[in-house]
Amino acid sequence: NTNEKFSVDEFIKANCDYPGTWGCNVERIEKFDSLYITVVHVFDLAETISFHTISFIKVFEEKIASIDEYWSEDGEIPGWRVEKGIGSKIK
Repeated sequence: NTNEKFSVDEFIKANCDYPGTWGCNVERIEKFDSLYITVVHVFDLAETISFHTISFIKVFEEKIASIDEYWSEDGEIPGWRVEKGIGSKIK
């Protein structure tokens, strides 16, 4: 989304210094040869915002070679779909 590239040190700093207090639950991990795919629920501890993220992690010689992550904000059903009666809440 933000078209950024990080060094290892920058990646760690960006995650450690992110504002707020956060928690997460690992929901799924899949492994295909040297590729790991993770699904993680990330949320602030004040429970005001919530995301689901999918990460594709390539490993080479027992070290992370690359990570591609996709984040999606959890939220309410858009009003236009509610008005049209399209879909329904799962939980």
